[in-house]
Amino acid sequence: MLGDKLRSYLHLHFIVFIWGFTAVIGKLITLDALPLVWYRMGIAVILVYLYARFTKTSLKVEWKTLAGFLFAGLIIAMHWFTFFKAIKVSNISVTLACLSTGAFFTSLLEPLLYGRKVIWYEVLFGLFVIGGLYIIFSFEGDYLYGILLALSSAFLSATFSVINGKYAVKYNATQVSFWELLGGVFFLSVYLLFAGSFTTEFFVLTAQDWTWLIVLATFCTAYAFIASVKVMKFLSPYTVMLTINMEPIYGIILALIVFKDNEHMSSAFYFGAAIILTTVILNGVIKNYPKKKLKEI
Repeated sequence: MLGDKLRSYLHLHFIVFIWGFTAVIGKLITLDALPLVWYRMGIAVILVYLYARFTKTSLKVEWKTLAGFLFAGLIIAMHWFTFFKAIKVSNISVTLACLSTGAFFTSLLEPLLYGRKVIWYEVLFGLFVIGGLYIIFSFEGDYLYGILLALSSAFLSATFSVINGKYAVKYNATQVSFWELLGGVFFLSVYLLFAGSFTTEFFVLTAQDWTWLIVLATFCTAYAFIASVKVMKFLSPYTVMLTINMEPIYGIILALIVFKDNEHMSSAFYFGAAIILTTVILNGVIKNYPKKKLKEI
């Protein structure tokens, strides 16, 4: 039988593959980014609630903890909004290449939020990431808005990962998922309400959009959200972050298969993207390397 760690690691790879497919679904759905995220989180929170009732999982948490969950929900909602918006204004390849800088942002946030010292090789890797981004910026200037949105999404993703890392160990995955998704829906609903966006047209969707939204909310959100929190109980944050770095690779390959010529970029783009991906993977490898051996290098 597979051990908990190996089973969780294989499960995480499957989840990351699903996340890579999320970008393709976001491109297929004709809705704008904000209503897309609202529907995604709204359907998902209903599904998680039904799952909690079916498994008889208590959703009760302390008020202080609830406030933290709701805030994390706002962060993930903004992450998904900037992510899908970047796809809408540019394309999947650009968005996912820039999204892979999440590991770099995590290395900057952890010293601030956890009070640990800055590590020298993280600074070096940061410079490589900036170099890769510079190449992409230089040769893909038409996608500037999309690049900035994708980088914002990467920063929000890193912030969410650092915050959620503590919750994953202490609380039930269903509890965390339900309240965070509900928090995202709540804050988006408040904004849409005051913006006057809840019109008749807002609730009129095509059959194709409903189909892809259900797939997105069911497999890519409700299932993947709960499962990703569960695997964090058995895997280190660095292993999780290293595996998540495969998402852009899976996503770009899937986008090339589905959208073909629309996703083909210049050779300079792939060179810059390769620098970023290689850097974040090396960062994850070194973090998992025995400390004694690392000091000898």
